Amino acid sequence: MAYESPGVDIGTFTAAADLSGKQYHFVVLASATTVNVATAITNAPIGILQNDPESGEQAVVRISGVSKVVADGTLAAGNFIGTSADAQADAISPGTDTTVYMTGQCVEAASAGETTTMILNITNCRAA
Repeated sequence: MAYESPGVDIGTFTAAADLSGKQYHFVVLASATTVNVATAITNAPIGILQNDPESGEQAVVRISGVSKVVADGTLAAGNFIGTSADAQADAISPGTDTTVYMTGQCVEAASAGETTTMILNITNCRAA
């Protein structure tokens, strides 16, 4: 069962679009004050959306700690995580997936579409 623990959240961003169906997805900066979901595996996410704002509402973004995240495919505990093209968590192989940004590590197994737990550590480093 997915869980969270206290982490570092930023609540000063605004949703650049309707993100009401994107809770626990990776987000990127759309401007200096707004966020939107990641749309490519090469996006550098700033964190995981913690709430479900509509366009123009406050977006709470977890940038560090333990967070829930939606799986894009099958994940195993210990997998390194990057973002998929639809802002979900995808397993990556450091040294192989060199165009993907590593965002942390999966804590528990999940199937596609399930919410799981990850240790979030956004470093803005590619998985080289």
